[in-house]
Amino acid sequence: MISLTRRAAIGVATALVVTWSALHVTVGAAAGSKVWIGHYDEYEAFLKSAPFERFDDVDVGVTRPRHGFFTPGGLAAGATVKRLNPGRNRGFYESYKSEIAAYKLDRLLHLDMVPPTVERRVDGDLVSVQLWVENVRTIGEVQRVKDHAPNVQAWNREVYRQRVFDDLVANIDENAGNMLIDPAWNIIKVDHSRCFAESKMPFELTRIDRPLYARLQEIDEATLQREIGDWVERGQIEALLDRRNEIVKKFKDLIARQGEGRVLLP
Repeated sequence: MISLTRRAAIGVATALVVTWSALHVTVGAAAGSKVWIGHYDEYEAFLKSAPFERFDDVDVGVTRPRHGFFTPGGLAAGATVKRLNPGRNRGFYESYKSEIAAYKLDRLLHLDMVPPTVERRVDGDLVSVQLWVENVRTIGEVQRVKDHAPNVQAWNREVYRQRVFDDLVANIDENAGNMLIDPAWNIIKVDHSRCFAESKMPFELTRIDRPLYARLQEIDEATLQREIGDWVERGQIEALLDRRNEIVKKFKDLIARQGEGRVLLP
């Protein structure tokens, strides 16, 4: 998606957390765009088998994804299709498999931020196919119009979750173009083809909600091998667990200094 420097990416994330003084109140609750919640198997099966009618190039993204359009009348209108053989390209490790690993890890942590993503053959090539989420804006678009979430606490909780996940997967390519916002102010995360390969954790962590903190500590090597072992390279699960341990240690240190009430959210 839109390319930013690491400093710019961190700046974007820092700007996402808002205070009461920045609040612009919007009356009424809007429907979200996470149509796959509770219907994971149906969407995965559809993405694996539904016929494509046509493809358009996506005008953002250095990894050159395509927007595939399904034959009308099905469960979804379209998908993001990435043909990225695992390997280093332009100085970065990239893989379509990382898109699938990110989705499966998101499911394991019960985040529901990454849309359903599967592997299938398109024009003879193995690719990732990710649900194209409708009715969303990028963080960049939201910031340009100076829009703000109506519920500060709920929004900040989303941002803290996004930061933890990006540090866990070593998302060195997070930026204002691949974080999407739906009308209910949910964060939806796309573009993870450069994840899992680096040791860098791009975001400073300050808060985490209790359910995610508990699930983060529960994941182990056997579970990760079962869930994402087919989608990451040798050594990447061990590196992920090292980052998990560092994240947990960071929060334990924060709790020791500041107390659970300031660090752990409901």
